[in-house]
Amino acid sequence: MEMKTYIFLADGFEEIEALAPLDILRRAGIEAETVSISDEIEVVGSHGLRVLCDTTIDLISPELAELLILPGGMPGSDNLAASEELAEILTKHNAENKWIAAICAAPYVLGELNILNGKQATCYPGYEDRLLGAEFVNKSVVVSQNVITGNGAGAAIRFAFKIVEVLKSKRVADFLAEKMMNERYE
Repeated sequence: MEMKTYIFLADGFEEIEALAPLDILRRAGIEAETVSISDEIEVVGSHGLRVLCDTTIDLISPELAELLILPGGMPGSDNLAASEELAEILTKHNAENKWIAAICAAPYVLGELNILNGKQATCYPGYEDRLLGAEFVNKSVVVSQNVITGNGAGAAIRFAFKIVEVLKSKRVADFLAEKMMNERYE
């Protein structure tokens, strides 16, 4: 079965944190879909970029996903946190020890759902105290158990390559980074 990744988008999401991983995952041959957390397919980013998502949250099959991604941004992260349907999907995914990735402010969503308990995580400066149950690590990208976190828009490409590494291999991530003229992603 082909691995599938869902990138959840809410109004106010940070565009580069969603679209850089989407692009890099697809280049790596990973089936990645953007998912609106509302019943509207169009989502507007924090800088006014309008994105037509591949699908909406009520139409996905989360049990088929190997990895779930939460881009940050404001008020995007708050909108993700307010979605009961997304909370249920994330909690079940974590209980099955499947991969979850969040960047910028979005790791706080995982903290509020007790997904970060006993794990290391990073986030955008100022959100450290909202990483409930986690040990904060001041790095651009952190992998801890089944969770990958990134600290902000500038880390979006490194974050995406780390996702490729955990889903495929370091060799594939390195090859892709070289082809994209990204000298170092770690």
